[in-house]
Amino acid sequence: MPANPEKKPHKPLNAYAKYSSLAIQMAVIIGGGCYGGFKLDEYYQNSTPVFTIILSLLSIGFAMYVVLKDLIKPNP
Repeated sequence: MPANPEKKPHKPLNAYAKYSSLAIQMAVIIGGGCYGGFKLDEYYQNSTPVFTIILSLLSIGFAMYVVLKDLIKPNP
């Protein structure tokens, strides 16, 4: 076995799949938070969309956490 095994070159398709899946994850998380907040405001009949605003901001923060965690992770 050689002392320094060569790494396989990255395929552009792998990078495309990785980043498109991150975008889909972000869209699902943020969309779910907005939808959940909207439904809670509808259920409690709030005159101002308090739950929509709060859950939208929380879901944006969580989506950013998920994306940054995945981007910082070292590649195998």
